[in-house]
Amino acid sequence: MVNWKSEEVIQMDSMVFIKFMHALLGLYLWEFFISLGFDWAVMTGKTRFRWPLARTFLIFYFAGRYLLLFALIGIAVALDTPSEINCQALYAFNQVAGNAAVGLASINLSFRTVAIWSQNIWVVILLVLIIIGHWSFILQGILLTAVWRPGVGCAITYSDTTILAATFIYSMCFDFVVLCLSAYKLAWTPARSGTNGAPTRLVRMLFSDGLIYFFIAFGSNVIATTMMVLDLNAIMSVIFNVPAAIASTIVASRVVRRLANFQRSGLEMMQVYFATYGCVGAVYNVTF
Repeated sequence: MVNWKSEEVIQMDSMVFIKFMHALLGLYLWEFFISLGFDWAVMTGKTRFRWPLARTFLIFYFAGRYLLLFALIGIAVALDTPSEINCQALYAFNQVAGNAAVGLASINLSFRTVAIWSQNIWVVILLVLIIIGHWSFILQGILLTAVWRPGVGCAITYSDTTILAATFIYSMCFDFVVLCLSAYKLAWTPARSGTNGAPTRLVRMLFSDGLIYFFIAFGSNVIATTMMVLDLNAIMSVIFNVPAAIASTIVASRVVRRLANFQRSGLEMMQVYFATYGCVGAVYNVTF
């Protein structure tokens, strides 16, 4: 039986943590750079938006992407710096930025759902209340303690797994609500109202992207939550938080970009317009 609290096991876990974080940084940098074209097109005005609030809502898209990038760079600095630094302050930033990226990923999907529901006031109120509850967990405070260890760098010595686990569980429930609202509007409402039930390419894309996002985010959050609940040691309790944040941010960002770049025919756009009361067709660069 492994004694997860022993100093030898913690030292080994620390080495695994260091290598794992570098691999994750490389993965996210690859995803980040291959999608910079979209960021540049938006910032230079090459991508046009017909929905007045679309460009404003993309603030959350950019915030999630760049906050996670800065958090991963901060983790790399904490692990690689050869000279002593304030590890507690650096990890406090990394925690806040990483958790914020998870919250922003859910917000990005919430705006997509608001668009599908034609900004229905009751849906907006429901999602705003859920978002406020989500961020009340995210902004709970500093839940990690990190110290400088010569020859190792910054090392995590304590983590409040209760609040962290509650945050990830809340994220899973939030994503499930968003998925159900989107699925109901895209699939069930047109059929019940007698609208032609044949799904357009846009509807199929929105539905499949929602499912893909949910299962990837749900799976990564389950793993992270399980490790926090087990509370084997300070390192193992948080080692899968970063993969969960990366998975959520990548899939949420890809959903936003896919919808923005989607090319539709005029007939299909009219079908989507009437099936969803005109909102899906008005979200991004749409020509009727």
